[in-house]
Formats: sequence, structure tokens, C-alpha cells
Amino acid sequence: MTILQPALPDRFQSMSDDDVHNLIEESKRKLGDRCVILGHHYQRDEVIRHADFTGDSLKLARIARDLTETPYIVFCGVHFMAETADILTAQHQQISLPDLQAGCEMADMAETWDVEASWAEALAAGAGKIIPVTYINSKASLKGFVGDHGGTICTSGNAREVIDWALSQGEHLFFFPDQHLGRNVCKAMGFDTEKDMLLWDPKKPLGGHSAEKIRTTRIWLWKGHCPVHALFTLHQIQRLRSEKPGIKIIVHPECAMEVVDAADMSGSTEQIIQAISNAAAGSIWSVGTEKHLVERLAANNPDKDITSLNPYTCLCGTMNRITSRHLAWVLDDLVEGKPLRNPISVDQKTAASSRTALDRMFNIL
Repeated sequence: MTILQPALPDRFQSMSDDDVHNLIEESKRKLGDRCVILGHHYQRDEVIRHADFTGDSLKLARIARDLTETPYIVFCGVHFMAETADILTAQHQQISLPDLQAGCEMADMAETWDVEASWAEALAAGAGKIIPVTYINSKASLKGFVGDHGGTICTSGNAREVIDWALSQGEHLFFFPDQHLGRNVCKAMGFDTEKDMLLWDPKKPLGGHSAEKIRTTRIWLWKGHCPVHALFTLHQIQRLRSEKPGIKIIVHPECAMEVVDAADMSGSTEQIIQAISNAAAGSIWSVGTEKHLVERLAANNPDKDITSLNPYTCLCGTMNRITSRHLAWVLDDLVEGKPLRNPISVDQKTAASSRTALDRMFNIL
């Protein structure tokens, strides 16, 4: 996703770090309960320190939905998260994304027009009833498509429950956009990765399969992935196990199947945080997820040895675009009575269809 982000004014670029943080805190005091800052776990520490609430996609979506009286919500995350917040809030509420270029490469791998074309191809090939499920890491237009076609949304924390529901509703599950999350969850549910699943490549006719294969396979996985979690490998796990006997390895289910299979545990960001927080003092952990979260876990659990599964940098480059200076700019504008900077607004038709899909998810849980 390429969106033009206004240049940060010189005033905010030239301020010291301390002055930036002081300005944010002063702005928060002045705005009071008129503004709430939401921060995803993958954000920089300089941003997280000012967040009123932190969490993963599901937790923050629920928080946004429940902030019924808050006129301004500043979402320090990525574009699809701010869209979801707009979908779940009322007309009088406004959502800001401090840097409009904070997108999601995975979400960009499932364009709605490609999904629509693939859907039509599958039906023309004689497929039975298809239930679409999209990971919350997707664009509002795709969420709307899913809502209009009897499907729903999932997160990494609830994917099993949602997929179980979807498979009870139709003959085929069409899962977007992360192939790895879909494959790992379905395999854990007892499905065979070869017999029961296929990888749908939208650049190929019928996703690269025969009409018979389409008709006889229950689970279709869209060819998409998270570039951050793709950097964790089986070799890294094998190396660590040889170097540190007794190490526990926990990874995000967006990692490749061979990585998830070789790890001791897999789970959403909230589940990773809980597992490590509840672990015994002195335990040794390696974590396969975004760099900022791993470093924060290590800082918050000094009684444990916590490192990243990948010894090199694995940060979400798009989410990393948001800085404390962007946050200071948004809040300062509000204090001065200016219109909300970088508003995120989903058109009413798309929002209504997306809300249908999201409400189905909340009702399943």
C-alpha cells in the first residue's frame, strides 16, 4: 500500500527526545478522556510508553469497539488495524493513524479484486458452498467481501474456533491472506496438509489446480505470508537446541509449518506474552516473532533468559514507521483545535459489510 504521508514539520524533527515525550504527556493531560491512544505490541518502545492500552489485533479491536464515548482514537499500529477500529466505532468517533505509510505487506498480498476473480473461478469449476475467512490482517474491502459472502474474520488467537465454525457451515474453507496461519491451525485440527489443503495462487488459473482438485479439497489457502515471520527457520531452531540444551522455543503461527512443528509452543502475541510471563524463573526462551516484542519481553522478565530465534533484526518495517514524533504531531494538532490529522475512514457500505463479518467472529467466541 502506497499512501502519501505529509512530511513531519521541522519543529517536531528538531525537538529532543525528552521534549517530544514531555509534549506528548502534556497533550494527553490537556485532551483528557477526549483521546485514547492504542498501541500494538510491535510498536517501538518510545510509542508504547504513551499508549493507554496495548495489545494484539483482537484485543485492540475489542477495546476500540468498547470506547463508545471517546471522540478521538489514535491507533499506533498499521493501516488495517485503524480501519478495523473505524468499522467498530460510531460515526461521531474519529480514528487517526500517526503515519499513513504504516501498512501491512501481508494484507497487500490479498487484493479484493483478485479474491473476487478467484471466487468466480472456483464456482465456475463446480465448487460447492464456500465459506470465506480472512485473517484480521487484511484490508477493509476484503473484510467486506467476506461479510457479504457468509464468512467471518479470525485472529491468530482465535483461528481454530473460527475455522471450526467455517468448516461446519460449508464444503470449502477459503482462507486469506496468510497461508501459514491457515495451514498450521488446520494441521493442528487433524487435517492432512496434502490431501485436505491446497495453496491458491491468484496469478494462476484456478489457483494453479485442476477443477477436480478444487471440487474435492476442503481447505484453500491463499498464497500470502508475513515477511517478518518468514525470516524464522528450522535451522535456527536446530542451532539453538544444540547450543542451549533445555531451551524452550515459542513462535507465532504465521511462521512456516516446519518452524511451528519444531517449536515447543506457538501462539498469538498475547499468548506468547502470557506463556513467558507465567514461565519459571531461570527458564531459557527463544521467541519467533517481531523484534520489539521480544526485546520488551526480555526487559519485563529479567529473571528469564529471553532472546530472538533469529539473531538478526526481525522488525515489522511498516509498523516501525510510527515514531513518538508522529504521535506528538497528531496530539498537538488536537490540542490546538485543528482537525484530526491522518484520519482513517472506511466508506459506509464497506464498513457495514465488514462489521457483519466482525460481529460473526465475536459471536463465535
